Amino acid sequence: MWSDEAALEAAARRLDSWESSIVERAAQAKALSAQVQQLTGTARSPDLMVEVTVDSAGMLVDLRLDERTRHRPAADTARQILETTRAAYSDLLRQMTEATTGTLGDDDPTAVALVDSYRRRLDPGPDASNARR
Repeated sequence: MWSDEAALEAAARRLDSWESSIVERAAQAKALSAQVQQLTGTARSPDLMVEVTVDSAGMLVDLRLDERTRHRPAADTARQILETTRAAYSDLLRQMTEATTGTLGDDDPTAVALVDSYRRRLDPGPDASNARR
């Protein structure tokens, strides 16, 4: 099958290189997964009356309301909670993007797909800019 020893050696080197790249990608994926699982997004409303924290899956894990919210209409507080939650999603997306591109690289197709997936799921929307991190 192999016409000469050099061709066999070249094929072995390509297989070794391929195996090394697979091992490296698996290590990167494991490190990225551990890093992303630890991320949280946090945002505060402009008047600092609402603070929201979401976990790496985008689930609300903390909501803090200043006592001054008692003197405001409930509808205003609800709107502010929603806006601040969207800003927390935006913060989470920013951190996740940094972690992913920092680990895999800006042009890596897997990094692009992961960031796009988070972006579609979290969709911070245009109202996120109304709340401050």
